[in-house]
Amino acid sequence: MIITVPKTNFVKKRNNYISWDEYFMGVAILSAKRSKDPNTQVGACIVNKKNRIVGTGYNGLPAGCSDDEFPWDKQGDFLQTKYPYVCHAELNAILNNIGMDLAGCRIYTALFPCNECSKAIIQSGISEVVYLSDKYEASDSAKASKRMLENAGVLCRQVETSIKYLQISFQEKDV
Repeated sequence: MIITVPKTNFVKKRNNYISWDEYFMGVAILSAKRSKDPNTQVGACIVNKKNRIVGTGYNGLPAGCSDDEFPWDKQGDFLQTKYPYVCHAELNAILNNIGMDLAGCRIYTALFPCNECSKAIIQSGISEVVYLSDKYEASDSAKASKRMLENAGVLCRQVETSIKYLQISFQEKDV
């Protein structure tokens, strides 16, 4: 028996909701806001095949290392810069995952991953990298990343959005 529901004046769904890509890239960008780095804030968000977030991260010092005890400089003597100490957002998202196998997952990242993070992405089994910016594409690190990711069969694509901005408000009146 087929039951038909009489048509009524249903309220129609909202049309201006964000896409999955916009949502997950938004989570990556919001995660970047946790970074203490005064120059570069990068966030990452790992998503499984069911569009569930399974890991997030941002660039920062390893857990247990004080943000006030290490340098944040970009130039100078190597040990007096941030580079030997900071974990990138992608690596942190992998390490901070909820304890599951990441095979077949996607990682959303604000900045195309460096060669070191690309190694971790490949080793973890992540199958797709979705990035916002590739501003270092001419660097050797980015070239090495692309070579490894392509060779390992990891799909890379720049996110395409239909919106330019996404505003978040903590004002109760806006909820």
